Amino acid sequence: MIGGSLALCLREQGLAERIIGVERSAAHASRAIELGIVDEVMPFDAAIAEAGLIVLATPVDSIPTLAVKALNKVRADQTVIDVGSIKEELCEMISRHPSRGRFVATHPMWGTEHSGPDAAMKEAFAGRRVVICEREQSDADALQLVEDIYRTLGMTPIYMGAEEQDIHCAYISHISHITSFALALTVLEKEREEEHIFDLASAGFESTVRLAKSSPETWTPIFLRNKYNVLDVLGEHIHQLQVLRKMIERDDSEGLTEAMRHAGSIRRILK
Repeated sequence: MIGGSLALCLREQGLAERIIGVERSAAHASRAIELGIVDEVMPFDAAIAEAGLIVLATPVDSIPTLAVKALNKVRADQTVIDVGSIKEELCEMISRHPSRGRFVATHPMWGTEHSGPDAAMKEAFAGRRVVICEREQSDADALQLVEDIYRTLGMTPIYMGAEEQDIHCAYISHISHITSFALALTVLEKEREEEHIFDLASAGFESTVRLAKSSPETWTPIFLRNKYNVLDVLGEHIHQLQVLRKMIERDDSEGLTEAMRHAGSIRRILK
């Protein structure tokens, strides 16, 4: 989804004259060519030799190893980026690589619950933010190139350390997905008759559980690679659920009202 969308946006904005895909699924490779996401598909090493900009858009558990493999091959006129949502392990693994300066660690803050080539969207990134981590470790020309690309796509760069990025993403993104998975499991466990789920589910339920349709192959490594930050935010989330549960058990109307009123103050941020 992210890699395909970035390819479409680069082509749409005239930023890439030729796009090469690397894909282990023959079906996805064929579909990516059919949809015009890539012009051709090559093996990893051959693609790196041809590309000016190398984008690593795979599940996060494979990005650090791929980053090292890419940096082992990269020339001084090439730039490597990733688009994963976890950065600390990646940045630590490449920190002492002789070609570290050719790498720019990025996280475009956009996504849907869909995956695969058909999930790619031309209008994906406009109006969104992109996190750039450890920019001081990247060569000035590589950083400038990546900043210019994202700005041309309509994104606003923000800068963080890798550890800081992973903590914030646990609270802003990862908890939303794990909560959605848990809610879906709760409903599937308690509501045995599937037609009632379909008949009675409102728009509110659908929007809350939507993220549970996300790819497990994408999210399992995210939860495990960002384990301690996810456990921290999950502990706070469970605590808040327990507080609300106790209020309901005690018929604490005033407490519930005040808690929900405080929760609603987030509208000042999310307009």
